[in-house]
Parts: sequence; C-alpha cells; structure tokens
Amino acid sequence: MGGAGPPDGRLTPVGDHGRVAIKGVLFDFSGTLFRIESTQRWLTAVLEETGTAPAPAEVAELARRLERAGALPGGAPPHAVPAHLAELWATRDETPERHRALYTGLARQVDLPDPSLYDALYDRHRSPEAWRPYPDATEVLEALRRQAVRIGVVSNIGWDLRPVFRAHGLDTAVDAFVLSYEHGIQKPDPALFRLACEALGADPPDVLMVGDDRGADGGAAAIGCAVHFVDHLPVERRPDGLRPLLALLDGPRP
Repeated sequence: MGGAGPPDGRLTPVGDHGRVAIKGVLFDFSGTLFRIESTQRWLTAVLEETGTAPAPAEVAELARRLERAGALPGGAPPHAVPAHLAELWATRDETPERHRALYTGLARQVDLPDPSLYDALYDRHRSPEAWRPYPDATEVLEALRRQAVRIGVVSNIGWDLRPVFRAHGLDTAVDAFVLSYEHGIQKPDPALFRLACEALGADPPDVLMVGDDRGADGGAAAIGCAVHFVDHLPVERRPDGLRPLLALLDGPRP
C-alpha cells in the first residue's frame, strides 16, 4: 500500500531507558488484535450455511484457489491482482462499495458452484464468528485501561468492525474507533493517524501505534507517534505477541 515504517527495530522509542511514556495506544485490527479464520473454514462455513455440498476434495481445491486469489479480506494477499481490479485494490478501504467490489471481484476469479456464494462469502467475513482475538488481547487492553491509557483502533477497512469487538467483549476497552471507510482516508496517510490521536485527546508524541504492517501502520511515525510491530500470524501461533507492550509501557507517565 506504499509508505515505509521505521527501520529494522520493532519500536521507534520515546522517553527514557527504552520505555515509552504515553497517554494513548492505537491498535490496528486485523493481524494485530484479531485474526480472520482460515480460508478453508471461511468457505466451509458458507457452504454449510447455504446447503451447498461439494465433495471434500473439491472444497479443499476451491479454498486453495480462493486463497491464491486473495479473496478473503484479512487473509493472504492476492498472488496477483488482475488489471481490471488494480484501481480498486489501491483504494479498497476508502468506501464500503469499493471494498465489496474488490473482494467479490477477486473471488469471482474462482468458479464457485453457485453465483450467490460470492456475496455470501463476503458477508461471512464481516461476521463476529469469522474473527478471533489473539489470546493476550483482552489482558493487554484491560491492563492499559487500568493504567488510564486511552485506547483507539485505527483500521484500513470497508465495514463497521465494532460488532466484532462487541461480540467478543472488547468494545468497552476501546475509547475510539477510526476506520478508513468512514473518513475516505487509508493508512499510511498521516491524516488518518492525526484523526485517531485527536479522538484520543492526545498529541502524537504521546501515542504509540501498534500494528502488523510496516507500510500502513508505520505511517504513524510521520506525525511523531512511536510505532511497535507484531507478527501477523494465526492465533495459535502467536499466544503472547501483544504482551511485551506492557513492559515497554511500564514507566512514569508525563
């Protein structure tokens, strides 16, 4: 998506002794606090919901092709973006219409048993059932709240993710949601990070951005935020990727 994050270190430090004195933390959504289900599970759930029953081998092959196409938002990126979708790919998170058109367009590269499945798959990925919080997300958010740190979620996305947080009991931990499609601005545009800092009532030098994408999330450094990166891994493979934040932030407040 363009842009560049900080250099090789995972943190752009602010404050003394390697700790970060902050008033607010901004989190990315997908790959940072939550992870989307696997492509195989995504497809299987929709097939079950719609009563479509291909043979297991066919389901596995369709899932493989959908993953290669990058049809699951929050999943693997496309192996290649078709020329007719290139402009949508670049601006997919600016409006709900662009987001849906892009991802259903990517899915349509795969010949599915029923044309209604393309929209059903898109709708499935927006459901709370399709997402799981990382194991330490609740612990970290609650610890920040106890320390009176303001919490925001800033995400490149084409739909309202608040119901996902609500369904998993994490909505009350978040003070502000700043979503690209609500502003027509995508990360790494500094304007989206400025809006997020304003929503927290904090100046950028007092804010830490936590994300998994150096290009998109690293854009926060342009306005003076500290930036920390986590690995975008399946939930089972990242049990404590957020927990190191607590040590980073365990210092005196301004």
